[in-house]
Amino acid sequence: MKYLSTLATVAFLTVSLNAAARDDHKMLPLKDALEAPAAKEKLDQSIKFYFAGQPHPTVVKSLGTWPTNKKTNAFGKSDTEACNWVFLSAMLTLQERAQKEGGNAVIDIKSNYRNNETASATDFMCGVGNIVAGVALKGTVVKLAE
Repeated sequence: MKYLSTLATVAFLTVSLNAAARDDHKMLPLKDALEAPAAKEKLDQSIKFYFAGQPHPTVVKSLGTWPTNKKTNAFGKSDTEACNWVFLSAMLTLQERAQKEGGNAVIDIKSNYRNNETASATDFMCGVGNIVAGVALKGTVVKLAE
């Protein structure tokens, strides 16, 4: 009986370690994440977002560069579903910072997963495992000319 208990414990730990070991880094389309119903519902249209390399109106005042680092439960979700959800969470954090600082836009938004910047005007980086997905973004809050 003790042998079976020990065997079960070892099997459980092996499965747990394998589940936690997955750490994929995926580039996913910004367009899909930003056009999701939840994003359209929750992102304030008065705050504009410009990703790395995207043209924007003239900056009247720069209010600082701010990071985000968001995680979400990925268990039972597709990688894309989990990543798009946590991306929205990161975007909402940038939006809140812009509102708090008196900005009307966030420019030069880059992925910053594990402090490795990835600049793209079309994709974002998501780290995804079997249990957790994460997105880290960095952007500069500004007041743009209208």
